[in-house]
Amino acid sequence: MELYLWFVIVFLALLVIAMAIKIYLLKKTAKEIADAFTDRLKADTNTLIDISCNDRYMRNLANVINIQLRKLRKEWHRFQRGNMEFKDAITNISHDLRTPLTAIFGYLDLLEQEKTEDAVKRYIEIIRNRAEMLRQLTEELFRYSVILTAESNMEKESVTINSVLEESIAAFYTDLNERSITPNIQIPEEKVIRTLDRSALARVFSNLLNNAIKYSDGDLDITLLETGKIIFTNTASGLNEVQVGKLFDRFYTVEAARKSTGLGLAIAKTLIEQMNGTISAEYENNRLSICVFLPLQDLTKGDIKEPDEK
Repeated sequence: MELYLWFVIVFLALLVIAMAIKIYLLKKTAKEIADAFTDRLKADTNTLIDISCNDRYMRNLANVINIQLRKLRKEWHRFQRGNMEFKDAITNISHDLRTPLTAIFGYLDLLEQEKTEDAVKRYIEIIRNRAEMLRQLTEELFRYSVILTAESNMEKESVTINSVLEESIAAFYTDLNERSITPNIQIPEEKVIRTLDRSALARVFSNLLNNAIKYSDGDLDITLLETGKIIFTNTASGLNEVQVGKLFDRFYTVEAARKSTGLGLAIAKTLIEQMNGTISAEYENNRLSICVFLPLQDLTKGDIKEPDEK
């Protein structure tokens, strides 16, 4: 009986020692995680938290924290890029606004000094052109700021993409004609219907047509597929792959693009994404292709369906 009692006492003692060691290791691991987490927040590093303990619960805790650290790091870098873009944008826009304003005031001074009617008319025309440029720049900037916060205000309805595309192309007839561009248009007879904001879609097509007119060498192919893909393709020898890769960046402008805030395609991208679509650009053999995809959406489940192309 005494032997059995001693055996129980020894077993309990070992159990207490083992529990004490376990608690010590858990405390040590918790301190490692706390110190590492504090260090990762302070330092700009991609190194994740690593612990010496093999306890599965503590390792699971470390893994969960690492997942959140990755997300936090990604958001931080996006914030930094956005902040840099904002600073660059302020500088570029300030320059863009100052240039026409300086010209306006300069020609106003000349206008005050002139007395001949022909010179007055010429200066007034120049002033009007510069003022119009300034109006377009400020209006585009204002629209972009509104669009960024207008997703919840979108009025969703059943829209026939065919008709919106046709109306948008017709509205640009004069501009296309001035550039001697005769678009090759392929629109199916079958109606392509999606539930989205009609005015937002029209704005996207308007910006894409503006972009085509801006960069085209004189041609333009517009194709609507029954799957909901709309492709704008034109020869653009003045571009390169690096420039095309930045076309959707906010405030990015190609030097050849005058009277531009660099917001047209950024606005198109924002609107398309707000309508659960995608937009992309490719450049091959001097041909620029911008593809918009508006998928079917199951409104009862919130699922996006991408049908097979025909």
